[in-house]
Amino acid sequence: MTSPPLANLNSASMGSPFWNRLTETMPRAQLDKLHLQRVQALAHYAYENTPFYRKKFDNAGLKPSDIRSLDDLKRKVPITDKSEIIELQQQRPPYGDTLALPMDFVAHHCETSGTTGLPLAIPYSTYDSVRYGESWVYGFWGLGIRPSDTLYFAFGWGNFAGFWSAYWGARRLGCRVISGGGLDTKGHIEAILRMKPTVLISTPTFALRIAAVAAEMGVDLSKSSIKFTYHAGEPGPTALPGMRDQIEKAWGAKAGELLGIAEVDAMAPGCPLGDGVHVNEMNLYSWSMDPTSQDEVPDGEIGENIVTGYGNTAQPLLNYRTHDLVRRRSSCACGRTWSKLEGSVLGRTDFMVTVRGTNVYQTAVENILNEVEGISMHYELVLTHEEGNDAMTVRFEPEASIDPASWQQLASNAGDRIHKALHVRLKVVPVAPKSLPRFELKTKRIIDQRPKELRRALDR
Repeated sequence: MTSPPLANLNSASMGSPFWNRLTETMPRAQLDKLHLQRVQALAHYAYENTPFYRKKFDNAGLKPSDIRSLDDLKRKVPITDKSEIIELQQQRPPYGDTLALPMDFVAHHCETSGTTGLPLAIPYSTYDSVRYGESWVYGFWGLGIRPSDTLYFAFGWGNFAGFWSAYWGARRLGCRVISGGGLDTKGHIEAILRMKPTVLISTPTFALRIAAVAAEMGVDLSKSSIKFTYHAGEPGPTALPGMRDQIEKAWGAKAGELLGIAEVDAMAPGCPLGDGVHVNEMNLYSWSMDPTSQDEVPDGEIGENIVTGYGNTAQPLLNYRTHDLVRRRSSCACGRTWSKLEGSVLGRTDFMVTVRGTNVYQTAVENILNEVEGISMHYELVLTHEEGNDAMTVRFEPEASIDPASWQQLASNAGDRIHKALHVRLKVVPVAPKSLPRFELKTKRIIDQRPKELRRALDR
C-alpha cells in the first residue's frame, strides 16, 4: 500500500496529521495479518534468491513454508547479525552472498558509517529507494512539513545512507531541495541566510554546532527562515528532550527526528507527541527480544529490537539484530496503531554497562546531562573494565561562560543527579571547552576502552 498521489491532496488531507490515515491507523489484527503474508513472501524470496538465507534455513532444518504464524518467525527463523554479512562481504566483495537481485538492478550503493573500520555495504534497487523515501514522508508530514517547503541538506553527500534516503523522501513529498554539500559550517549559515529554506536536515548535534557558530558570527538563527529541523543518525529530539529544547530554542523552529537503520529502512518516524518513534509497519515487522535468552519480552519491557524488512529487495533481512534496546508500546494517544518505541533507542546491547549491579544506558545518562545548567552539548561516556566490572566515566565540557573555579562543583552536581536518578555513582570529569572532537555526521559519544573480548557486538 502506498500513499495517494500528490495531485489528490485536498485542503482536508493537507491538514491531517497522517500522511496515510488508512495504513497509520490500521487495526492490529489487520496489521498482523498483513505482516504474516509479507513475512511468508519475503522468506520465500530470500531463500530462493540468496545463498546466505538458503544456507541459514537449511542449517536450521527449516523451509519457508514452515512459517505459518508470526510466532514461527520469532521462534524458528534464525537470527541474523550484521557481523555475519560483513564477514561475507569481506570474503566476496562487494555484497557477499546476500544480494538477491542481479547486479544490474542495483541503482544505489551506500555504506554504514561504521566505527569498527569495517563498514557494511548496502545495495538498493530503484524500487527500494522509492519505498525508503516514503518512510521519511510519514515523519515529515507528522511534524508539519508540506510539499511547499524547501529542505536544506547540511550533508556532504558521501556514502552515508541516512540523508540520501531523506533526499528520496523529499522527492517523494515534492519539496524543493537545496544541497549544502561541500560547504563548511560558516558556508551552511551563509547559504541558509541567502537561500531562505524552511527545513534544516542534519544530525541533531550538527544543528547545534551550526547554531553555535552562527552565534559567534553574530547571527541569530532563531530569526532565520527555518521553521522545522529534522534529524537522524544519532539520538536526538525524541530520545533526548533536553536536546530538543536546545535545538528549538537555537533555531526558533520545531524539531523532529527519525530512527533509521541504513541496511533496513528509515524505519521509525517520530511521534507527533515528541516522546518516541513509531515503527513504519508498512515497511517492516519488529519484535523485542531478551538479548541473553533470545525470548520475546512483553509490551512495556526493555528488549532488543529485532526487525524483518520489506523495503530492501536487493539485500533482504529477516529477524535482524539491531542491537538497539527499546521499550515497545502497542498504543499511543497520537492515534497511530503502529508500535511505538518510547524515547526511541534507550541504549545499545554493546553499550549498556552494569555498574555495581545496576544497568546503565547511554541515553539515560545523556538526558540527565542535558538537564544540568552549565554543561554544554559536548561530552563523552568512556567505558572501561575495572576489577572485573564495567565502569563508565562522564567527560564533559562546561559552557564557556562558566568560571573554571566552578567546574568541579558542576561535575559534582551532575554526579549527584545521576546517582539520584539511576541509583549508581559514576565518575564525572570536566574538561576544557573546545577540547573534545566535533563531528558533522554521527557524534561519537561512546568511547569504548574495554578489552576487545568484552565488546558484545559491532557498532552499527
